[in-house]
Amino acid sequence: MRDLGVGFKYLLQGQKWVGRHGRWFGFGLLPGLVTLVLYAAALVGLGYGADDLAAWATPFADDWTSPWLGIFRGTLTALVFAFGLFLAVITFTAVTLLVGQPFYESLSEEVDRSQGGEVPESGLPLLRELWISARDSLRILLRVALYGILLFACGFIPVVGQTVVPAIGFCVSGFFLTEELTAVALQRRGVELKERLRLLRGRRMAVLGFGVPLTLAFLIPFVAVFLMPGAVAGATLMVRDLRGETADGEADGDDEHDRNGGGLPSAGDGREAHHLSR
Repeated sequence: MRDLGVGFKYLLQGQKWVGRHGRWFGFGLLPGLVTLVLYAAALVGLGYGADDLAAWATPFADDWTSPWLGIFRGTLTALVFAFGLFLAVITFTAVTLLVGQPFYESLSEEVDRSQGGEVPESGLPLLRELWISARDSLRILLRVALYGILLFACGFIPVVGQTVVPAIGFCVSGFFLTEELTAVALQRRGVELKERLRLLRGRRMAVLGFGVPLTLAFLIPFVAVFLMPGAVAGATLMVRDLRGETADGEADGDDEHDRNGGGLPSAGDGREAHHLSR
């Protein structure tokens, strides 16, 4: 259970890091704002159409008497919207990271640099990195969709469907949300998806301590956009812990870096490139 607190600590440290580096906070907001507009429009459309979708999917209930018809289709409508919201929480991070790949990769590198030591780079062209991110995100989303369908079906179980199933859903969301965020730093280190999942399963409670509170926070409108830069920073710090990489004291490392003119990266800084083996 101690690892739950460890994961939450990295979430807070990431937010503190971007709070001390305001330029990077603003830099990391841009992809989230673009994605938020797209998702808000999609959820509004689902909210207006969920009841019609429920009625279309259950023609056999047209002749049911009141109040059973209203209760049944009202419950189904709520489940449809909840399923859409569940997918939105999971896919929001994947889409935002894909849209903001160059932004978040640069932010993650800066976090590594502020901690001292080696700063890994993928060494791949941008289009290749985008392809790898999209491919891995699709694999994760297929897993999430499978869990989502199973949880959606279990939602019809009395009592359990309204208590245990939502709790499991948040844990599933938190785990895969953390996977998407840590992928930014792990992909730069040449870690394949299969190995990333194994690494996260080895510290499952820390992953949940990081991802579940973030999932709950992402349910609040606009919060996801403002937490994304810090979430990427915190995920990078967690990756350093998961891989046992040494780090300088966080505050000292940040102060020293700031005194040396730390900021948005420039070309030709002499960092060693690490190539992904795909």
